[in-house]
Amino acid sequence: MRNNTSHATVQSNWGGAILGGSGFTAASATVTVPRGGGGSSAAGSAWVGIDGATCDTAILQTGFDFYGDGTYDAWYEWYPEFAADFSGIDISEGDQIAMSVVATSLTGGSATLQNLSTGQKVTQTFSRVTAGSLCETSAEFIIEDFEECNSNGSNCQPVPFASFSPAIQFTSASATQNGQKVSLSGAELSEVIVNNKDLTRCSVSGSTLSCSYV
Repeated sequence: MRNNTSHATVQSNWGGAILGGSGFTAASATVTVPRGGGGSSAAGSAWVGIDGATCDTAILQTGFDFYGDGTYDAWYEWYPEFAADFSGIDISEGDQIAMSVVATSLTGGSATLQNLSTGQKVTQTFSRVTAGSLCETSAEFIIEDFEECNSNGSNCQPVPFASFSPAIQFTSASATQNGQKVSLSGAELSEVIVNNKDLTRCSVSGSTLSCSYV
């Protein structure tokens, strides 16, 4: 991962599905890793998370970055802290990655990635986080043109957005709201927008979110 990477800070950089309301404590989906294009300076992310759409204080999220040179990173983040790389998991084009986040409280929870193609599984747990408290007011399933920042968190700028193929699909996507499993029905859709141009086209069918690069 590049230094000082921040995910989920500007929603115009998001493409995907957002469930809004209250009482969201988990989000999960399985994503097939695409091929990135655009050279080594280009990048993007696929992730699931809790909060960020309406909560200003914290986001619990996990996913992977894809780069235009065909490399990948697996990461977790409790925003506003910077994202951190997972160790112990490798990601390659075509792998199926199960990603999930669970909030056990407003300041605790876990982020888990499992490579279903290799069997590797990693989990990061959080307890009594002081950086910021969750609101549990949304669950997200997102493709992102993430930002890089200075070491003090200033001057955050989106990286050049990597093309990707085939379309990225979040399958078996669901969230837990007030103790009940909910689907993507009624989710708000968004697109990655760069220079006033949509770079993704996202749609939902049943429990699957599909986002194409356009």
